[in-house]
Amino acid sequence: MSNEVIWDKLNEECGIFGVYGHPDAPQLSYYGIHSLQHRGQESAGICAADGKQFKYHRGMGLVTEAFGNNELEQIDGHLAIGHVRYTTAGNRKLEDAQPLIFKYSAGNLALAHNGNIVNAKQIKHQLERQGSIFQTTSDTEVIAHLIARSGYERIEDAARESLRMIKGAYALLIMTENKLIAALDPNGLRPLSIGTIGDGYVLSSETCAFDVIGAEYLREVQPGELVIIDEHGIHSERISGPTPRAICSFEYIYFARPDSDIDQINVHQARKQLGRQLALEAPVEADVVTGVPDSSISAAIGYAEATGIPYELGLIKNRYVGRTFIQPSQELRAQGVRMKLSVVRKVVEGKRVVMIDDSIVRGTTCNRIVRMLREAGAKEVHVRISSPPVKNPCFYGIDTSDREGLIAAQKTLDQMCEYIGADSLAFLSVEGLVEGIGRDDLNPNRGHCLACFTGQYPTEIYEDADDQYASLV
Repeated sequence: MSNEVIWDKLNEECGIFGVYGHPDAPQLSYYGIHSLQHRGQESAGICAADGKQFKYHRGMGLVTEAFGNNELEQIDGHLAIGHVRYTTAGNRKLEDAQPLIFKYSAGNLALAHNGNIVNAKQIKHQLERQGSIFQTTSDTEVIAHLIARSGYERIEDAARESLRMIKGAYALLIMTENKLIAALDPNGLRPLSIGTIGDGYVLSSETCAFDVIGAEYLREVQPGELVIIDEHGIHSERISGPTPRAICSFEYIYFARPDSDIDQINVHQARKQLGRQLALEAPVEADVVTGVPDSSISAAIGYAEATGIPYELGLIKNRYVGRTFIQPSQELRAQGVRMKLSVVRKVVEGKRVVMIDDSIVRGTTCNRIVRMLREAGAKEVHVRISSPPVKNPCFYGIDTSDREGLIAAQKTLDQMCEYIGADSLAFLSVEGLVEGIGRDDLNPNRGHCLACFTGQYPTEIYEDADDQYASLV
């Protein structure tokens, strides 16, 4: 049984990292994707080029596992792209690990993608009718086929034409033997930043990776922008005209590392503000505030500071639990959360506890944590969530494509409170979320995607393979 079943949290698709113009590009990419490990733990890969050929390796598991037998020593080049993956579209097998590598009429092509293409099935269906043969189940392969079929000689022209045909979320790195291209979807649903290191350039899903390798932040890749890096330097083109920004709110709430900045907003500080806002909206009399590690700690500190209730480490995370483990009985399966978390009994015993978490998906993990706190002697357990209720599926790269699995879509607030066994339960409002993150953006929702809370999606959503988007190809 995988930890995803036991550890009831949202999972994001992946992280991407690229380097151009550095003699140690593969090694920098290794440290880069290791810094992005929190974005995907199922597979990891790096592809490098020296101006003439590709050298690459992909493997299943964590970065250290995928590159555990000196594979990195066999990869060299002055440009490289890396990828860590969590599956939301496609299967969990090595063939779908990225970067995806292809040979076509113009040479070699490598792609690393973060996000989800909502009309991939439609395009794939039409391409297969026209004779294309797909080697993976990944929606990323659709982009490669579109590029290969393009009549343009320049890779940037072929990429721009291809990306205009797809809908959804993509932060994308495309590499040839001598060029590195980055692209962001017109709504900017996923983050992607540019940095510099020496005379070279780096690109990353999160800025925390820049700090690890000693790179300096330059700027964000803008929504609908195509960034080309080659021997002539860095320049950009437009994929599309102006489109309202709609960055995924959960990048700030949960996915990104606290030491990352997204669109120049520090994630830790944003989460603290969410906690402060939650304290304004849902105060409660209590003796101690604690957060579910790790992503909820910042919000818990903010809640404690705003209410004056002491913050304590009431829950401790075991960082050495693998992704899978044997559970021979139902009784042991029920103990799964205990392998991930421990309660500090002396902190909660006899106390009224406010437990801060960033979200509730199915409710099973929250129920078990509340039970653990009570078993450790907590007199009361009040649950406060630093995001609104997740009531709608995500089609952009988060594993919540089924509304039936979302507890907030099936139960009232009182029913959820009863299910998790808390004395009280409250969520942050949508307005409080937007205010707490504090983006200075004139676009609707101040530039956030709020679809999982409101059901209002920033792009069209297509589910049947024979719908109108097949005619785009």
